[in-house]
Order: sequence, then structure tokens, then C-alpha cells
Amino acid sequence: MAILRQILLGAAVLAATLYVWITYVPSAKAMLDRVGVLAVLGIDPADPASEKPAQTVRRSSGPVTVLVAELIERAIADKIQAIGDGRAQRSVVVRSEAVGLVTKIAERAGTYIAAGTVIARLEDEAESIALERARIVLDGAKDDSDRVKRLGKSGAVTEVRAQDAELALRTAELELRQAQFNLDRRRIIAPISGWVGIMDMEVGDRITAQQALVTITDRSEIVIDFRVPERVIGKMSVGMPFLASPLGLRDVTLTGDITAIDTIVDRASRTLRVQGRVNNDNDQLLAGMAFSVSLSFPGATLLAADPLAVQWSSEGAFVWVVRDDKAARVPVIIRQRNSDQVLIEGDLKPGELVVIEGVQSLRPGTDVSVKSKAAAKSAALPTAKL
Repeated sequence: MAILRQILLGAAVLAATLYVWITYVPSAKAMLDRVGVLAVLGIDPADPASEKPAQTVRRSSGPVTVLVAELIERAIADKIQAIGDGRAQRSVVVRSEAVGLVTKIAERAGTYIAAGTVIARLEDEAESIALERARIVLDGAKDDSDRVKRLGKSGAVTEVRAQDAELALRTAELELRQAQFNLDRRRIIAPISGWVGIMDMEVGDRITAQQALVTITDRSEIVIDFRVPERVIGKMSVGMPFLASPLGLRDVTLTGDITAIDTIVDRASRTLRVQGRVNNDNDQLLAGMAFSVSLSFPGATLLAADPLAVQWSSEGAFVWVVRDDKAARVPVIIRQRNSDQVLIEGDLKPGELVVIEGVQSLRPGTDVSVKSKAAAKSAALPTAKL
């Protein structure tokens, strides 16, 4: 019974397949008639009831309505991208001018300080004592010089004694200045205004002369160093604008200007070093950040077309242009793609109309009725009811 069911099922599938083939494939009857299958099935190959009349496709004799856009001239943009390194406008490493123990740290890392601010102090007991001693000596020298001057008016002192008193006074003044200088060197002072970095000292540390203690950076402007290819050297100049995007900050793009151009091309990379500056008014940029730099240069003038106008075939890109109310197919070369237009080259002129909708019905020489893009937008707007 199982074998019989399989035979019946196979016969039913075969019959259904033959029916579909005969019904929807016009050449099927002729083929089956040649091999004698129609005779076995009892189907007349010439039966007009079994055939559907052929439908003829008629083409409209009127012009094809198409939506067009005008070709305009645009300058092609020559853009280059580079990766640059940012650094602060000024950066100074503060070093100690004396040897001694750190007794006080007045500022902390991450704070902004003005030039002349005391960052830290070293032990200064000996220097303070020396300064006080120099003041006492200077006071004594002044008194002695005044007394000698009074006696000199009466002729009671010699010229040599007067000169010795004047020399002692000047020496005391210099010793006071030296003592004050030595005391001032016990203070670590900020040479510029800027942001204090991490300090390499703590209270109680003994530091040596010329030891690096902290770095202060003025990052009100960030200087970006980058390189450009040799081919654009002649197009660059100081003051030229550029766009910079910090790689560490998303959706941030800044405008800067070129401040310096090197005079030597690197032989290995065939690139030239360039420097530019960007403002950092809101202090969102840090020294050492990496930047993506973009430069644009004016290029040749080309025709700009609507992206919908550019079509493709096995031979390449082309557009349909309306000339004398007929469609003409013109091959083009795409030079640059933008979001709202495509810059192309071809046998075209500014002001010509290219088809952007209705290209499916076009053939070379097809009569067309043009409809502008602006008119189509106006027609699509709803009409106000009175």
C-alpha cells in the first residue's frame, strides 16, 4: 500500500507540473506534441480554447514627462587630511635655583596661577639671618658716612678717611642686595601664567639646584604640528584656515589658522612640516592631544548635477540631457561626490537640463515634456481652502 500511495502521489505531482507548464509556457505544447505526450493525454495542440490571445504592448505616442534639474558650475574642492600633535602655546619647566629642604607647597596640581606666584618655599633661616645682619651693617655704614661728611665740612677728617667711609657704605649696600637675593632664591616662583602640572616634590624633600620640580603650561591656544604632502606646498600660506578635530573628543571641530610653514621637505616622506593654532577659550583642549586636521584648496570649476541625474550602465556613468525637447544620453566622469550634488565632466554646458525622474522610459531621441524640480515642489504643496 505504501508503494501504491507513492506512485499515485508522484503521478499527481507530474500531472500538476505538466498543467502549469502547458498553461503558462507558450512553447510547451509544441514540444510535448513532438514527443507524443499530448496524444497520450488526449489534448488537441490546436485547441483555441486552451490558448490565451496574445496581448500586444502599445507605446504611447505622446512625449514622456520628466522631472529635470539645471546644471550649475561649482569649484571642485581639493582636500587633504593629516594627523597632528597638539602642544600648549607656552610650557615652562620650573627648576630650583638653590639646594635645601621644602618647607611649604603653596599651590597644587591642576590650578591656574599668575606669573610671579610663589609655588613652594625652601628652608631660609640662614638666609634670613644674613639679610638682617646686612641691614645692621648698612645702617652702621650710613651713620659713619654721615658723621664723616659733617666732620669733613670743618676739615677735621682727611680725604682718605672720607673715601673709606663711602666705600664701606657702598659695600654694605651690595651685601644687603646679595642677602636679599639669596633669600629670594629660597622661593619657587612661577615664571609664566598658566596651569600647574603634577609636582615632583613634597614637604620635607631635599632638592638640588636645577632639579625639575613642576611644569606650567599656558594652553589658552594650542599649537598643532602636522605634515602636508609636497604637491600642495604652492597652495599654502601663513594665515590659511584649517579645521581640527581632537581625536579624544567626539563631535568637536575647531577652526584655526596656519602660523608657520617649514622650508625643508622631508626626503623620506615627501612631506612638509606645518604649524597652526586653535583657540582654547573654554579650556577643553590639553597639551599632547592628537588632532585630525583638514585643509581645503580651491580646484578646477566643474558642472554640478543632482545625484539622481547620474545613471549607470555597463559602459559607465551617464546622464539624460534634454536638447531640442528630446532626450540625449551623455557619458560623464564623476570627479567628486557631495551630499547634495555630484561634480561631473562630459559633453555638457552650464544651464542644460538633466533628467532626475522618469529616466526608465527614455531612449535616445525620445520626445520629452520637461517639468522643473521647483514646479514639482509647488504642485506637491496642499492648496488652501477658502
